[in-house]
Amino acid sequence: MTTAAKRTNKTLKITQIYSSKGTGLAMQQTLRGLGLRGVNKTVTIHDDACIRGMIFKVKHLVRVEDAGK
Repeated sequence: MTTAAKRTNKTLKITQIYSSKGTGLAMQQTLRGLGLRGVNKTVTIHDDACIRGMIFKVKHLVRVEDAGK
């Protein structure tokens, strides 16, 4: 089974709830990679294993909700 076959149509709504100031460079870059640019900013992104790994790294700085679908 290929990666594309495993992908679902599910999406996540990710909101940054705390500042990245004072965190390490890797966490700041992870937030940027998720598309988050500041506190109270929200992005809707597809649910994927890579995205889940990024969320796990910054789980104390973000809120994750199911965006439907």
